[in-house]
Parts: sequence; structure tokens; C-alpha cells
Amino acid sequence: MVLPASMRLRGHRCFSRLHRSQRRHHGTWMVLRQIQSDRTLLRSELRSQSDTTCRCALVISNKVSKRAVRRNRLRRLLHNHLRQRLEQRTDLAGWWLLFSLRPNAAEAEPAQLLEECDSLLKIAGLER
Repeated sequence: MVLPASMRLRGHRCFSRLHRSQRRHHGTWMVLRQIQSDRTLLRSELRSQSDTTCRCALVISNKVSKRAVRRNRLRRLLHNHLRQRLEQRTDLAGWWLLFSLRPNAAEAEPAQLLEECDSLLKIAGLER
């Protein structure tokens, strides 16, 4: 399943700001970048909506796997996990998160990826 529209982060300005972010948390298979939301970077129709939860994005490049099937499986796995963990968390409203998978992430077991995702959220202070 994909992330609900209220949790999706879209737009090149948002991604550019996240990539320049100083708040990075590195793991073996992924990197988490986080910033406080900046509504001026959102598209005009999204600026007026109130944030009910954090907005997330997931980046899986061709370096992770050349096969789209494998990248899509990883994307679905992590989207489902993030949705379950963060959708009901109203205390995280106002945060933007960007998860980037590293090239060796395709070799990891799904349970290891989910465990690392949780540990990065905990290190970032976003997990209870």
C-alpha cells in the first residue's frame, strides 16, 4: 500500500530542502533526513491544508537494484511500515522525513530494513 495523500511529501523544492538538511541519521541500509515543515515550499493547494501528521518520502534509486520489481517491493514494504507507525501520530505534525535507501539495501532482509527504519526514527526522536 502507498502512503495516504496526507502523509506524502511532493515537490522538488521540498526534496531540495531535505537534501540540504543538517539533521541526518545514517544507518547501514538507509539514511533519514528530517526538517520542520515549511509550508511555503508546498504546492499552493496543499498550503491551506492543516498538517495532521508528518509528511514522508522514500527514495530508492537504480543503484539499489536495477530491477523495478525489486525496488517496488522495497517501496511497498517501507510505505506500509511507515503508514502503520506514523499515520495516527498527531504529535509529529509539522515534520518532513526523507528516507533514502543505500545501494546495498537490496541485499538486506525485510525484517532488518524495518528494524533499521524504527531505530532511525528512535534516534531522530520521532519514535516513542
